[in-house]
Amino acid sequence: MTSTFLEAPRVFGPQKGADPASVRLLEERLGLLAGTYPRNPAGVPRTGAAGGLSGGLWAHFGAELVSGADAVLDAAKFDEHVESADAVVVGEGRLDSQTGEGKIISAILERVQKSGRRIPVVAVVGSVAEDLGSYARHFSEILIATDAAEMQAAGKSVAGYSKLKRR
Repeated sequence: MTSTFLEAPRVFGPQKGADPASVRLLEERLGLLAGTYPRNPAGVPRTGAAGGLSGGLWAHFGAELVSGADAVLDAAKFDEHVESADAVVVGEGRLDSQTGEGKIISAILERVQKSGRRIPVVAVVGSVAEDLGSYARHFSEILIATDAAEMQAAGKSVAGYSKLKRR
């Protein structure tokens, strides 16, 4: 996602429980803060990540603004590991319309597709929002696991994707 500093409250606030009045207050406060920084992050793409933390780091310390998802996947050597994977398992507190907008899961799905391998991608999540819509088709399976029994069942289901288990 490439949200700007001032978009952070609107984009991420409701996901974290902020009501419309709280979102407006957060936007107002970030707007005031942005003008006091050595560099104003207000309209700069990617400065809204982590609730505006990236914007503060960019404004005060000159942090480089890159895709966090790609940086993490590169550091973990994801592309190398996917070459021998039987499946890819992703996790998220809540799958929703923002999942496909630059979050780690969207980057993983993109890289699996670019690998040319047709391997299953399984999502183990806390909940699925109604607004997920057709994005659900990207997953071989979506498992909701919010307690120990559901996590254990999800683990058994995921284990079934292993070639070793099929022998």
